[in-house]
Amino acid sequence: MLTVAEAHEIIAGCVRPLSPSRLRLSELLGLHLAEDVVSRIDSPPFDKSQVDGYAISTSDSSEFLCELELVTAGNLPREIVRPGTTIRVMTGAPLPEGADAVVKWEDCEVRDDGLIRNQARQVKTGSCVLRRGTAFRQGQVVLPAGKRIGPLDVALLAEIGQGEVAAHRRPRVGVLPTGDELVAAHEEAGPGQIRNSNGPMLLAALAEAGAAPVDLGVGRDDPADLRQKIALGLECDVLLVSGGVSAGVKDLVPGVLAELGVEEKFHQVRIKPGKPLWFGVRDEGQRRVLVFGLPGNPVSTLVSYRSFVLPALRALAGAQFSPPVTDRRPLSTPFEHRGGRPTYHPCRRNGDTVEPLAWKGSADLATLTRADCLAAMPPGDYRLEAGAEVEVIYL
Repeated sequence: MLTVAEAHEIIAGCVRPLSPSRLRLSELLGLHLAEDVVSRIDSPPFDKSQVDGYAISTSDSSEFLCELELVTAGNLPREIVRPGTTIRVMTGAPLPEGADAVVKWEDCEVRDDGLIRNQARQVKTGSCVLRRGTAFRQGQVVLPAGKRIGPLDVALLAEIGQGEVAAHRRPRVGVLPTGDELVAAHEEAGPGQIRNSNGPMLLAALAEAGAAPVDLGVGRDDPADLRQKIALGLECDVLLVSGGVSAGVKDLVPGVLAELGVEEKFHQVRIKPGKPLWFGVRDEGQRRVLVFGLPGNPVSTLVSYRSFVLPALRALAGAQFSPPVTDRRPLSTPFEHRGGRPTYHPCRRNGDTVEPLAWKGSADLATLTRADCLAAMPPGDYRLEAGAEVEVIYL
């Protein structure tokens, strides 16, 4: 049985970043850049005022200055600041020729005759002025390849006039929960039936991750039905099948995947919950599909998704493959562990500590909704006292 680190290594070796496309600004949020973005302009493109005030020459010793004009952002000054004169400027307006500083309007006195008096004690050259190219210069890399694009990055692209850039597209991910016992959330569950929670959970998690989820419905415990729906899922970049990968009589998924040309890379990981995890790939020419068979219990499904699927999705989208980021925090209460597998136990942060929750196993979804992290408990039979540090993965 593989360790978590060994499973990560195998998955990382199978991921090929999706080919990039040139996309418009409105399509970029959450994607990763496939190229460095180089600015074609200086920012700011001119010396500009940082405040509402009066543009002056610091070499001018005049006590009273005559206001020549008012310049707002988006307009160019027509006059030149000469000795004894000033130009009133608004925030963002270009600095007029002849001026080398701006005095805040609240530091000035406007007399009845219209003359302006600078009441500030001393004004230094460059005061309240943002010089051209202060933020960045033409030819400078402003966004590196591989960066995940957020709203501020979109704003920066707009500022430099980059209406399109090359980015890795969103992975299309098929979601197929399986089992004759599953009914939809709005349906009444009959004897022996349960509602399908894994499907909605995975679709929501994929949308949150910036992927393009594809709802394949529910696969029944029938080879023909599974074959048809899995075949549709193999048209995506990634296929997530939940349930049907353990060792039960109706765990048919691995066999159907093999029939459809999916090569198994591993089956079972030394982890709790999530031991039955299945992973394989299907190659068709230059196209590769990653297939994850996730355990059917909801908590197992989520742990497997966070630990193995999400890093693969990020790598497909152009980022480096990276296992979940961990932290170390002390326990707020004692904790007893029993078992030969590492366990990801639901916890809740309590100040600087984490509190283990009364978790009832891999079907206990209600407890997981109250958790905001998972504590990675090492294998073995032991007791940890309050204050003992544990490794945690944030949810």
